[in-house]
Amino acid sequence: MKNKTFISAIVVAAVAVSGTSALAKGPRVTFEELDIDGDGQVTLTEITAHRMKNFTSADTDGDGKLSVEEMQASAQVKASERVTKMFERHDANSDGFLSEDELPKPRRASKMFERIDADGNGSISEQEYADAKDRMGRKHKRHQKLDSDNN
Repeated sequence: MKNKTFISAIVVAAVAVSGTSALAKGPRVTFEELDIDGDGQVTLTEITAHRMKNFTSADTDGDGKLSVEEMQASAQVKASERVTKMFERHDANSDGFLSEDELPKPRRASKMFERIDADGNGSISEQEYADAKDRMGRKHKRHQKLDSDNN
């Protein structure tokens, strides 16, 4: 039960800091991480190598397959790293805690709200919320299809 509470706290903190769906997509990879040979260019070979490195790292028993437990362990390690970096960036007074005023303000919250508030009345109805969720689902499916078409 403690583990679930800890993970929930991480998720809440990460969502509060990001204000976006980045958590669902996972951590962003930097150009430098992908540019393995440091030549200022990223090749398909380098992207494939990065993906394989992540897979191998998560495949702790080396059987060439990822179990639920391996994926959970890998996700927990990544979440822990993200929380540590978040504290390094935002704990302005270095007291080991983040107060509300130390959390960054969501960058696009008002634009996102305006987009969802289709009738512009300053509030989001249940139907507007459902419509926005549906649009996001269709957009996500399109991206998945594009990704699978490119592989």
